Amino acid sequence: MLVLVAPGQGAQTPGFLTPWLDLPGVRGALEAWSDAVELDLIRYGTEGDADEIRDTAVAQPLLVAAGLTSAYTLFDDPAQLPLKVGAVAGHSVGELTAAALAGVLPDEEAVRLVRTRGLAMAEATAATATGMSALLGGDPEVTIPHLEKLGLTPANVNGAGQVVAAGTLEELAALEADKPEGVRRVVALKVAGAFHTHHMAPAVDTLARAAAELSPADPTVTYVSNKDGQAVTAGSEVLARLVGQVANPVRWDLCMETFKELGVTALLEVCPGGTLTGLAKRALPGVKTLALKTPDDLDAARELIAEHASA
Repeated sequence: MLVLVAPGQGAQTPGFLTPWLDLPGVRGALEAWSDAVELDLIRYGTEGDADEIRDTAVAQPLLVAAGLTSAYTLFDDPAQLPLKVGAVAGHSVGELTAAALAGVLPDEEAVRLVRTRGLAMAEATAATATGMSALLGGDPEVTIPHLEKLGLTPANVNGAGQVVAAGTLEELAALEADKPEGVRRVVALKVAGAFHTHHMAPAVDTLARAAAELSPADPTVTYVSNKDGQAVTAGSEVLARLVGQVANPVRWDLCMETFKELGVTALLEVCPGGTLTGLAKRALPGVKTLALKTPDDLDAARELIAEHASA
């Protein structure tokens, strides 16, 4: 059984969209979505420097657009996706990519919603000086209570022992001085704020108002949620979870547990892939993985789909 996954913020790199523009339909789709959100996705994805594409308001729609266009190049007809893929999931903003791939939202609505999400989260970060730090080493059962004692949120529990803490800069400084037992290093991440924490509550309100205008459909393929790793079958529930997830931790560890229960045999990560396949290699032994980084990976990805397709 094949799982298709979409990465979250931080996966983007300067120029990563450039090789995809030569493929049929990619430039046209990106131009249409750029017009819809009044953001030049092609320029940012080909010419934007690291600082420009780190901007939350830019990075989020850019990642969703890249994930969608790369996923659709895998199939002669996008309608084949639910016939070939057993489940979809995304990490953080990648959940919007997964929702579109599952048919919960039309592509343009997903890109519009993620643009609203990015702008709202960028605005929320301006209220307080916050950030995120990855903990290298340690046991989550020890690490997480320690973070909570310091007032920090385990914003990403990614599996394979990886936890990302989020909170104020003062709280993160305290973590540097008082690391949990077993943690070798605390590495500050290049993000604008404490995503997936209570600091993002204002963004939830903004996103909820935008979501209220949408009419989601039920997923056409199993959709696995970051909230608790559960498969969600109602489109309205998927949308509600997408809204609330902005201010709540990402439980990618539980998503991977669900992949196991579903009988996953292969995991394919859409562009700009790499992060989630790395986690899967450590947490899902025996599962074949492939990251779709450039069009050079398409032939191998299609072979993986043919070998592990659900139909």
